[in-house]
Amino acid sequence: MEARDTAYQWVDAHRNDMIDLWKEMVTIDSGIGVKEGGMAMGNLCAGILEDLGFSIRRVSYEKCGDTIIAERGDMTKPYIILMGHMDTVFFRGEPERRPFTIRDGKAYGPGVLDMKGGVAILLSALRALDAAGVSDFPVKVILVADEEPAHCFSDAPQLIEKEAKGAKCAFNFETGFTDNSLVVQRKGCWRFFVEVFGRGCHVGNDPENGRSAILEMAHKIIEIEKLTDFSKAYNVNVGTIEGGTVANAAPAYCKVECDFRYTHPEDLPVLRQKVADVCAKTWVPDTVTKLTDSFGFAVMPRLEGNMKLLEVAQEVAAESGFPRPEARLCGGGSDAAYTTAAGVPTLCATGVEGARNHTVEEWADVESFFLRVKQMAGILLKVKDRESF
Repeated sequence: MEARDTAYQWVDAHRNDMIDLWKEMVTIDSGIGVKEGGMAMGNLCAGILEDLGFSIRRVSYEKCGDTIIAERGDMTKPYIILMGHMDTVFFRGEPERRPFTIRDGKAYGPGVLDMKGGVAILLSALRALDAAGVSDFPVKVILVADEEPAHCFSDAPQLIEKEAKGAKCAFNFETGFTDNSLVVQRKGCWRFFVEVFGRGCHVGNDPENGRSAILEMAHKIIEIEKLTDFSKAYNVNVGTIEGGTVANAAPAYCKVECDFRYTHPEDLPVLRQKVADVCAKTWVPDTVTKLTDSFGFAVMPRLEGNMKLLEVAQEVAAESGFPRPEARLCGGGSDAAYTTAAGVPTLCATGVEGARNHTVEEWADVESFFLRVKQMAGILLKVKDRESF
């Protein structure tokens, strides 16, 4: 109790410092494809972790920032994983257009919620425990730089699963929810492209010879969207479309990118077949359709250990006077899929609370930032000496 109280007091005394760290992170432009911003975020985090006594390993990539792996303590013993991503969903220049701002108790800016706030909470919780004299437990921090584009620039899924071997539990500091819930299960995400190849023509001089790829795709879009079945907890979205050249030419090409969310690993082959059946059907004669996988996220299953970690969080809340967190199934994918794939009990969405992530209206609740630092410090104090969950 004394260590917990000291950690909580540190949080109360360092609110401005933690806000400054949060602001510094949001100000760094680490959007999709901005490698130098990803490197800057990695350097900032690695420096703080080194000051806390962590040893640093880096895994480098051509098109994104380094993955930072920081370790402290005896890593031959069951250790705790703290994880997050340092990139945002936005593109180059967004922090300059929308700088970090606090208004009426809410923080705004690109990645303020998803998930610069979460990374700042991760580091601040470790600082709070360090100030309380608690740094004697084995812990591994994993921070990646290309989560938002589903790791299209790295091998992070395989790396995270490998690095998780030997861990007793993991916490992912993804977007927190305003109802105080914590994520114990996440849907998987299968992304794929559908391309239709038709035949172009001048629609004034030679309309009979045209084969509209857009018309064929329109039929397919409707059939793909019909595959959503909320009773089975899966849904599909045709998210982007491109095709055609000018209004007076039949479009010879059309392409869409789709996103399919599903709850159980065994759903995926069924859904693949349903989409393949749609793609095999032809509405416009002489058109050809191609189905290609894109990137995605695996399912985060609800392990028994996930629920035990939630119970720990509920104990901390009860003892500290915090709102009680309940279990949540989340439709969004996260890297928690890869720690659970390694059999490691994982609690996700332990980051700052807010809403509207992935949009310019993204906001985070400032008071929840401080509460979540305390919450994580309290949780770590409870789990650090346990062998397993």
